Amino acid sequence: MTRKRFFAAAAGLLAGTVALSACGSSSAPSQATDQNADAKEVTLTITANAVSGGKNAAGADWITNYVIPKFVEAQKAKGVTAKVNFQPNGVDDQAYKTKVSLDLSTGQGADITSIDGIWLGEFADAGYISPLEDIVGKDKVQAWDGWKQIKPAVQQLTTYEGKQYGVPDGTDGRVIYFNKKLFSQAGLPADWQPKSWDDILDAARKLKKLPDVTPLQINAGKAMGEAATMQGFLPLLQGTGQPINKDGKWQGNSQGVQDVLGFYSTVYGSEKLGDPLLQQDAKGRDKSFQEFSQNKLGILIESDYLWRSVINPSKGVSPMADRDSSVGWAKIPAQAAGKGPNGADFVSMSGGSGEVINPKTKYPQQAWELLQFMSSADAIKARIGSTPQISARDDVNGEILKADPLLNYISTEVLPVTAYRPGLADYTQVSAALQDATGQVAAGKSPQDAGSAYQKALEGIVGGNDKTFK
Repeated sequence: MTRKRFFAAAAGLLAGTVALSACGSSSAPSQATDQNADAKEVTLTITANAVSGGKNAAGADWITNYVIPKFVEAQKAKGVTAKVNFQPNGVDDQAYKTKVSLDLSTGQGADITSIDGIWLGEFADAGYISPLEDIVGKDKVQAWDGWKQIKPAVQQLTTYEGKQYGVPDGTDGRVIYFNKKLFSQAGLPADWQPKSWDDILDAARKLKKLPDVTPLQINAGKAMGEAATMQGFLPLLQGTGQPINKDGKWQGNSQGVQDVLGFYSTVYGSEKLGDPLLQQDAKGRDKSFQEFSQNKLGILIESDYLWRSVINPSKGVSPMADRDSSVGWAKIPAQAAGKGPNGADFVSMSGGSGEVINPKTKYPQQAWELLQFMSSADAIKARIGSTPQISARDDVNGEILKADPLLNYISTEVLPVTAYRPGLADYTQVSAALQDATGQVAAGKSPQDAGSAYQKALEGIVGGNDKTFK
């Protein structure tokens, strides 16, 4: 059963409006799926947190200069006069979320809305969005050939409680990066692929013998923010076989949580394989990037952002001239072989966004046509342009990523085993509690004490131990 959740972001002046809507809303659209299906004049609106010349400018330009004119042209060929408006935004993500939630809660809002995948369940629980099949019809949704190009794991991004609410438009993946130069000096192989947590620790122990080298960086603590959760705690927890949220309940101080905190304790405590001071530094993540690019850090878990934007030889913030020859990567192993979800040997975590259709749209069929058009291979290639990045579609990835070995590796090897954060209202606070627990362990607290504190904090967030599982 879904729960009605208020948005913390809509507190204050907006709280009354959003709360009223959430209490009286329903996930079912108010009109038939074929409403205005034969209309010859159609007006649709797209909104995203993008604005030309500002935030996510490339996305805004793509909508304005490619999506709208191309879609209007395609509709004209069918005898339909379509007008498509773009509502740009260039604000903080939280402000955008608040605006979109308020618009949808009052029955307004754009016909097509871009949302972060982490908001999906929250919006669905509040009744602001509906499953695609409820809006446009199950047969119409299933007939789209684009689903064949989106891996089931990636479809999780816009799926909630078994229902598809939208179409993913992009994603990423986390891998273990390692420095081949340091590995060679430590007698480790250039094609290293750990098969367990012990394999990671064993490699770090060998790297520890090298002077002035930090063997292993696993993000921890509040200073690292969400990176501590997504690049540290959650992929490790996936490796124990249990997700952070299952059947609406949050994982408390379970054996899996203790195992993850124990791993942190080994790294930053008993064996000193990592630098705990980096986890307390407000710029610790950036410093870890610098250390990696300067051959002073052996192993770290990161997303493809590290490869594309940080150590990129030509335009990275910490450029690494010999990146292509000196940086290796590997899948994140489960705690032990076969211990991942459904017996998986390897795991990952991904983020991303997608587009949803407003349940109150006057033109459900045309809105679905527009969403399919925006999610087509040609449209996505036009959006990505000359800078390779991972899309939701296999056919696009196979074409544009073939020249980039790391991005191609993530697309083909990592995305099939990835998972996504639960799109629930409580997640942000739960994540902060996890960050605190990992930070406590990195600072010297025992896994047992940090786990107990996490359990107490979790119960305060979600409302009691009946909302957690161990």
